[in-house]
Amino acid sequence: MGEFWSGLWGFAGSYWWLIFFIGPAAGGVAKAIERSAKRRHERRLEIIRAKAEAKGIVVRPASGDLAARDGGASFPSAADGDDAGASTRTRLERLFSAHDDLTHRWLEYELDVAKLIAFPAMSDGRQPLTAAFLRAKKVADGLRPPSADTRVSATDLAAYRDALTDAEVAFDLAERDARRQRDRSFSEAERRRLDTAKQLLNVAVDDAATPAERRTAYERVRAELDGLIAVSDAAMDRLAERAALQLPPTAPPAAS
Repeated sequence: MGEFWSGLWGFAGSYWWLIFFIGPAAGGVAKAIERSAKRRHERRLEIIRAKAEAKGIVVRPASGDLAARDGGASFPSAADGDDAGASTRTRLERLFSAHDDLTHRWLEYELDVAKLIAFPAMSDGRQPLTAAFLRAKKVADGLRPPSADTRVSATDLAAYRDALTDAEVAFDLAERDARRQRDRSFSEAERRRLDTAKQLLNVAVDDAATPAERRTAYERVRAELDGLIAVSDAAMDRLAERAALQLPPTAPPAAS
């Protein structure tokens, strides 16, 4: 043991100058760990607050700016109005309604090219909060009974309700995060491509543009987004329908 301490002190005496490098490096690592822990703590508090809101009795608005934009549209939680004295059918119908509303809100991001461009994180499964929502929704979808007439136990009903609430909370957090970051994760060159796609999108649905201009803009939208945002065929089909609705009616063929 004496030899060990003697060797240690000898090493320290010979290489005392390393403290000028090790000290700042260790301090930087400590600060990074502290910042990471603080972020995790803040995110956990955010999740706890959101879950408390989602499971509350009062219907809460749909994530602040959305509620204001939509004239105060409400976002029902799966727990809202879940009266334990109601029949199982009634409770399932309420949960189904909340489930369908959640699916509709998610599909609005998946099928609306303008929203995909404005809030790309909502369609990016690599984003942690978006991935968490997709996992939570998959669980809720798997626990959803086939119909309101299905016989379910109190345990299964509670499990479905809780899973749906978790999915609602996860969506709310992912949506808020996507609206917060917008296109910050893209480079300057990629942002220019997104801006070009926005302009093309406006032309594609502009009734002041010629049919040829709209068709060309429609075809170029996906090319600009290729490699930046995954745009589904369904989203492009919906865009095509919007553009087609803006087209002037086809003139009837001339009588021969």
